Amino acid sequence: MKYLSIAIPCYNSEDYMDRAIQSLLPGGEDVEIIIVNDGSTDHTLEIARRYEKEYPTIVKVVDKENGGHGDAVNEGLNHASGMYFKVVDSDDWVEETALEKILDVLKGWYQQGSLTDMLISNYVYEKVGVKNKKVIHYRNVLPQDRIMTWGDIGRFRLSQYILMHSVIYRTELLRNCGLKLPKHTFYVDNIYVYYPLPHVTSLYYLDVDFYRYFIGREDQSVNEKNMIKRIDQQLYVTRTMIDMYSMRKISSRKLRNYMINYLAIMMTVSSIILIRSKTEENLEKKKALWKYLKEVDYRVYWKIRYSILGQTMNLPGNSGRKVSVLAYEVARRIIGFN
Repeated sequence: MKYLSIAIPCYNSEDYMDRAIQSLLPGGEDVEIIIVNDGSTDHTLEIARRYEKEYPTIVKVVDKENGGHGDAVNEGLNHASGMYFKVVDSDDWVEETALEKILDVLKGWYQQGSLTDMLISNYVYEKVGVKNKKVIHYRNVLPQDRIMTWGDIGRFRLSQYILMHSVIYRTELLRNCGLKLPKHTFYVDNIYVYYPLPHVTSLYYLDVDFYRYFIGREDQSVNEKNMIKRIDQQLYVTRTMIDMYSMRKISSRKLRNYMINYLAIMMTVSSIILIRSKTEENLEKKKALWKYLKEVDYRVYWKIRYSILGQTMNLPGNSGRKVSVLAYEVARRIIGFN
């Protein structure tokens, strides 16, 4: 019986994938580790096959042509046999004691014959050169150690939004809701977290520091230079999320507000990267993005545009853009991203 399937998307990951895999092996026969080789040109596949040979009942290798991170997640989900599904990036890892506690919870649900849709746990920014690591927890937002609904959630701070690092979904929920991430596109982890939310009816928060999010490599997608270079992909993901749901049809008010605030964060990140690029072409793209949101859903546009975030991102002129960048720098230092 596999309680948890963990997909590890790998592209030229030979230098760091061992740590990710080894952190998951203590889960033993309760876990299924799916290493997805996404068309690597280094020794990634060779390393993956070695683990598969050594742990044939735990490790499964999927070898595919390159399709990007989202496509690798899709393949991992296609091959998952566990009750629950988790994505661990190849340069990240998990904490063993927290993994044990999560597996105990999943086993308990199985024995009771009642499966919760989503489990949320904490994650830690393992940022290069930073001694005191930033832990993102949800103690002030979510009731602990009990099954809840969206009506039980509190108010999330800017730094507390549920990311791929903090979420474990029930496998069949992801399949039944039709989740499919786009190929050759960065930043699709936002779609992975966001799209299933209206299909979730039960949640559970376990206050453990489970996921270790490594950040600081020059080639990472969240490196600011790379975000500027790939801004069209960020815009594509943001527009895709805008198109997903009519917010008026989301029955839970708290979930609706959460999803609107998530879109506000996506609009803010897209806007600030466009501003940081310092090109007239990208400033026009920023205007076009806000216009697009307005045309798709005026009510959501109004709520986001005239929120503090929205107003900060749309201050006029060079002085306004300087204030926007300053706000971004403050948020970056507080939250700890890129």
